[in-house]
Amino acid sequence: MNSDAPLTEDGLRHGAEALATMDPDLAQLLARFGVPPMWPREPGFATLVQIILEQQVSLKAAKTMFERLEQALRGVTPASVLGAGEDGLKTQGLTRQKARYCYELAHRVAEGELPLDRLHQWSEPEGRKALLAVPGLGPWSVDVYYLMALRRPDIWPQGDLALAVALQEVKGLEAPPTRDQQKRLSDPWSPWRAVAARLLWVHYLAARGDYAGSGR
Repeated sequence: MNSDAPLTEDGLRHGAEALATMDPDLAQLLARFGVPPMWPREPGFATLVQIILEQQVSLKAAKTMFERLEQALRGVTPASVLGAGEDGLKTQGLTRQKARYCYELAHRVAEGELPLDRLHQWSEPEGRKALLAVPGLGPWSVDVYYLMALRRPDIWPQGDLALAVALQEVKGLEAPPTRDQQKRLSDPWSPWRAVAARLLWVHYLAARGDYAGSGR
């Protein structure tokens, strides 16, 4: 499996079946829920803004905030964010910090410092370096972008709280695993760690009555 090639629906199914042969706990998830959703996102600026909004809040709250921002700006683009300015972003419910992050991201994309339209052509180390240089884009945000927007098959989102809880429940652990413990648990699932993450997200949502088999 080419770890730089985007995950397809066939690849998602193949990966889930391969994981089921590697790990009996994942096999149970696959038997219970079937192949997990792709949960794709469109690569580009708007998705990165939404990922910034998702930091440290619920996905539902972040989605509401993004939709309000999208309506107010008539589209979330570098130009519309720069036009609103940090103060304008804060009037739509963004914290001071997240307004600054979104504005700085818009500035770098508009000035050509971060060519998002070419990111998929770069090696993963190059792309990660460019994204991590943007204030507000840490390892988790970059991992989620690579997993959902660029659909890389072997990404494990560092520090994802839902995955930590899901691992605790599925593996019968006494506490949510630390980042290092998550790495040790997920490394054997390579080259399908992004598929494993999707299976575990399904478990997390279903256990809380939030899984309808589609959007996350």
